[in-house]
Amino acid sequence: MITPSGHKVYAIAAEYPTAAALYDAAKRVRDAGFKRWDVFSPFPIHGMDDAMGLGKSWLSAVVLAGGLSGLTTALILEFGPSWILYPLIVHGKPYDWKTVPAFFPIMFELTILFSAFAAFFAVLIMNGLPRWNHPMFNWDRFTRVTNDGFFLAIEARDPRFDQNETRDLLEQTGGQHITIVHED
Repeated sequence: MITPSGHKVYAIAAEYPTAAALYDAAKRVRDAGFKRWDVFSPFPIHGMDDAMGLGKSWLSAVVLAGGLSGLTTALILEFGPSWILYPLIVHGKPYDWKTVPAFFPIMFELTILFSAFAAFFAVLIMNGLPRWNHPMFNWDRFTRVTNDGFFLAIEARDPRFDQNETRDLLEQTGGQHITIVHED
């Protein structure tokens, strides 16, 4: 969506006087069927995830996959050479299942290492980072978000987005200073 002045529209945003007002507005926006929208506040608001209709994050599945790949890597790197490629008896020590306890530290460490890398990169990707400048920073009033401002923004890429209907919804929810936020 492009404005008459040629700017690309990111969202329509509104400011709310309190956290409770923002919470109620989030429930109404969720019930209206919007999918691409977000709330901004200076502190976490208890129950906001439910009010926004957010489900469980997929991050835990990615971390589990990272941990399992680390464990598998450790198993292949340790048991492949010592049991399959080069089985070698040194000073009468076995090279079968009795040697497994000696490999536990490496299995543990690679599991943790791969899980940490998976979590780090998954968080970056899921949050769309690195993003050097968020379009919400183009709105002058948004500087209050770190102090005492409560904001809700409905993105223009939402399938239900219509400029007039979205503005009306934000007005009905008690939003103040309703503004079109530009990408530029």
